[in-house]
Amino acid sequence: MEFFAISNNIPVHISDSQKGDETIVLLHGYLETLYIFTEFSALLEKRYRVISIDLPGHGLSGSNDDVNSMEFAASVVVDVLDKCKVEKAFVAGHSMGGYVAQACMEGYPQRFKGLVLLNSVPFPDSEEKKVDREREISLIQSSMLGRIAEISIPRMYDSENLRKLDEKIQETIEICETHDPKGIVASLRGMMQRKDYTEFIKSLNAPHSPALFVFGDKDKFNPIERVNTIIGQFPNVEGKIIENTGHNSFIEQPDKCLEILSEFVERYK
Repeated sequence: MEFFAISNNIPVHISDSQKGDETIVLLHGYLETLYIFTEFSALLEKRYRVISIDLPGHGLSGSNDDVNSMEFAASVVVDVLDKCKVEKAFVAGHSMGGYVAQACMEGYPQRFKGLVLLNSVPFPDSEEKKVDREREISLIQSSMLGRIAEISIPRMYDSENLRKLDEKIQETIEICETHDPKGIVASLRGMMQRKDYTEFIKSLNAPHSPALFVFGDKDKFNPIERVNTIIGQFPNVEGKIIENTGHNSFIEQPDKCLEILSEFVERYK
């Protein structure tokens, strides 16, 4: 079921399957909406209750005026759990959604059973990345959001998967027309200002606060050499690499991602 609610003074677009003993919250990435999870949610919903939202600044949800911080987005997620009458859940965030998921786990540990980072990392933006984001903000303010989506969204996939996933890619690009450019700019600023979660992730330990990395071996944003370094840097976190996938592993190999996520949930529920 899809519906809207006011959370932290902004309207939030919510999807809630409403059935299942265990709840998984799915948080989308930059330039995405809850619809990025449509196919993957359908698989998960056979076993679990699945809640997803349009994060602040994206899709049909509202936005802060200047900055959609990760902490603000996390507070919205927790308020949505309250509205859905969910006491505790697993949280899985894709890319930018992973930054929000970390803020959820750190700020509200009593509300989350485990953390899953889907093609996401604990690190803050580098100075070089901040320059890139400033450039992107300038382009968006010059009415170039659609063009940015056309260029960046296909790069999220392994080139070998582009043809078979063309319909999903085009859908994601077209949905970008629903984004308020000011909301996207506020989200970019939130990512630029996000904290370093390295020490927090190192502090997590199963079974009380388990965490899982899921990466693709062909991710253009997180090359395999970096992925292997990250997994080695956090021995307390389970690390999985899905072959023949890029930055959207849960779309490119949904069955494998479902297997990994389900094993994690069953172990720590």
